[in-house]
Amino acid sequence: MANSSAAAYFKPPHLFVHQKLTSHLSTLSQFTRQRLRYPRPFTNLKIWHLGRSSLCRRKHDFGGGRRVGVTRFDASADDGTTLETQNQASPSSETGSSENRKGRLEDGYVGLFVRMLGLDNDPLDREQAINALWKYSLGGKECIDEIMKFPGCINLAVSLLKSESKTTSEAAAGLLRSISAVNLYRTSVSAGGAVEEITGLLSRSVVSAEVKEQAICILWTLSVDEHLRVKISNSVLLPALIKCLDDEDIKIKEASGGVLANLALSQCNHGLMVEEGIILKLAEILKCNEGSTVVKKEARNILSELAKDEYYRILIVEAGLILVPIIGAAAYKCLTPASRSWPSLPDGTEFERYSSVPSRFGASELLLGLNVQDEDARLDEAQKNAIVGRTTQQFLARLGAIDTEEGSIPDSQPTMKQQSTFLPWIDGVARLVLILGLEDVSALERAALSIADACINEHMRVLFKEAGALKNLVRLLEYDAEAVRLAAAHALEKLSISNVVCQAIASCGAMDTLVDILVENNTSEDLLEKILDIVSRLLDPVKEMKSMFDGASFHGVKKGINGMSRSSVGTSDLGEKMDRAPLSKEDFREKVLESGVIPNLVAILKGENPNLQQKAAIILENLADDEPYTSAIVAADVQSGLSAVFLQRGKDVSGSPEPNPAVVEESGRAISAASRLFVKLLSFQQCQSAIDTLKFIRLLHDILKSDVPLYTKDWVSACLIKLESLAGPNMDLKNPINKEVILHGTIPRLIEEIESSESGGQEEAVVELNHIISEGAIEYAREIAARGGIFPLVKAIDEGGEKTREAGLAVLYNLSMDSENHAAIVAAGAIPVLRRIVFSEGPQWRRALHLLRTLPT
Repeated sequence: MANSSAAAYFKPPHLFVHQKLTSHLSTLSQFTRQRLRYPRPFTNLKIWHLGRSSLCRRKHDFGGGRRVGVTRFDASADDGTTLETQNQASPSSETGSSENRKGRLEDGYVGLFVRMLGLDNDPLDREQAINALWKYSLGGKECIDEIMKFPGCINLAVSLLKSESKTTSEAAAGLLRSISAVNLYRTSVSAGGAVEEITGLLSRSVVSAEVKEQAICILWTLSVDEHLRVKISNSVLLPALIKCLDDEDIKIKEASGGVLANLALSQCNHGLMVEEGIILKLAEILKCNEGSTVVKKEARNILSELAKDEYYRILIVEAGLILVPIIGAAAYKCLTPASRSWPSLPDGTEFERYSSVPSRFGASELLLGLNVQDEDARLDEAQKNAIVGRTTQQFLARLGAIDTEEGSIPDSQPTMKQQSTFLPWIDGVARLVLILGLEDVSALERAALSIADACINEHMRVLFKEAGALKNLVRLLEYDAEAVRLAAAHALEKLSISNVVCQAIASCGAMDTLVDILVENNTSEDLLEKILDIVSRLLDPVKEMKSMFDGASFHGVKKGINGMSRSSVGTSDLGEKMDRAPLSKEDFREKVLESGVIPNLVAILKGENPNLQQKAAIILENLADDEPYTSAIVAADVQSGLSAVFLQRGKDVSGSPEPNPAVVEESGRAISAASRLFVKLLSFQQCQSAIDTLKFIRLLHDILKSDVPLYTKDWVSACLIKLESLAGPNMDLKNPINKEVILHGTIPRLIEEIESSESGGQEEAVVELNHIISEGAIEYAREIAARGGIFPLVKAIDEGGEKTREAGLAVLYNLSMDSENHAAIVAAGAIPVLRRIVFSEGPQWRRALHLLRTLPT
């Protein structure tokens, strides 16, 4: 049935002049007129004619459409050709004559024309009859009710849709359109086969514009019913409707957009609509400066429904559009024009002044602007787009024309806070950055969340960086409203994925703000999770190592998104770009050490949230490179925090109920991060003397016996090997019975198979060797190194497939836990192989980087 949301997309059919039925009788063939028997002659017959001049509104007709006024006609001739007109003077006479109208309709002329639609009649008579009924149906619901008293009229009208006569087909479609506009008869029109006939009609190569418009309008009215949308959205009709969006006739475009907008209200239709390429088609419509405003509004309605799905929202951004909140033009009144100053880029970068004397009339600024387009200015595409977008949006805001070009509703309506629109990349990025400078709390939150949703790739992150979003988001981290702080942190967390943007965040003064939030005791877990993500990326040595291997970094040149040099922006005449010096990472580390962040991070390890434990362990691992930081971490009782993380998995092993797979995955990531931190700390004497070795060995053995993911067991086994190498041979541990068999039989055999040239046997041998060494016995690792297994293992990693490489890296990482094996690993040529894996950015590049960090490079 029709719902209220669908009514917003439904457009009532156009009204035509309602004509009397007797006016069509004179055009019938002589044969048909002789066959027909009328119940009485035409003398003194009075029927009602709808006049074009007297129009009035009536809500219950056509589902809220228009109902026209009436004019009475008196027929005096027997053949109905001579008629005299008498106009009704007032609406009161219309009301008083409703009973007369009903009596006149019972004369049988509607049934006469319905019978004339039969297949046994002359085609010309059928054409005249369907035209008469179409014009008559435009009189309102009462006329349609009279037509629907004859059950066969819908089937006969549907059969005329495929007529070779354009006039007949158009009239049949028009009649069905009028009938389907009444809620009561939509199901009957669909059951009569209208959808199937329209599907065949739109599949034709040549269809007149009038017939196509009427046919699509039938679908428009039918699609208001939620149960009929599934029938309409078939694999044949849907592509035809999408293709009609490119039609030259504007009415066909609008009708097609209306049908698709109604279909988008049902979530079950989204998948097929996206598969047929509707997102790209709608994006082209919205990115075009010209076109029908009605079609664009319908396109926004469709995309708004699709954007409720996260995956489709990503596809919309890839198509060149950004979801932007509509907050009303009044919200931009708080923006004040910037005072006259030296030109700068949207991200805050200023050009160096080549003259200390200010220009009285702004000639220097004008000269600078004229020369920005010069090739020597070296502005990349992202910077140029940021300048154009900022200028356009600021101009619209000053005119008060912003949020009006999208057809938004007045500010007084409360639904404004929930509305959004879609803008092209350049305008959308600049609009979101402009909103970040407003005072409306709801607008700030929605804009920050939109930025987070739009950061789907490196290109979009750089666009927001160049547009100046970073400094505003960092400022919002100190906002009073918790919702705004959380949204800003979410946006910065998405932006910090990029190495380039991550460095820019550090340059915006974010370090101090992030440390202050970590020190706070009342920070919510959601906000704390985002902040920990940002800090871990700012301190991540993996990013630093990747940039060290980048060939361009050896020359001291950073490249922008299009590969253009970013060392300067101006020519020698314009001056060079004054880059803000990024905050030193060492200064940030010292601030973390002095501000008391480390005890708070250790306290997070002692908590019960696996996500927070993982992120805290990653930060502590990045800090544990130097002895002062390691001493502070050990002094903060990190061993208790590590025990809490490892015991989390031990409780699941002993408990009878099976744990949730999602919880097991989160716990596995936390245990992996804690194991890497533990390995790093075990390199320092302070940690070795402070921990209970046997206690942690037993905890790690329990984890290996549990159901944690395999990648977690790889890290745990490496940590266990490190612990056993430090504990020495006199440990009171239970050794497996078949240890001697593995040491002297299995390991030598596997090494021989790895040295063989057969790829299948080599892969199985490496995988089995990884399984053996994952048990955490230090003897196994020493036996592999003693039998010369490192050299064939490195070769297998370099030449083998994905499974061989994954298992080989895990074995090699476990062997690297013993410092005595470092020389053999380097001599085997592991460093060049690992660097190639890092450059390829395949599935194992992170493990290769971790292995590089353990070797003496």
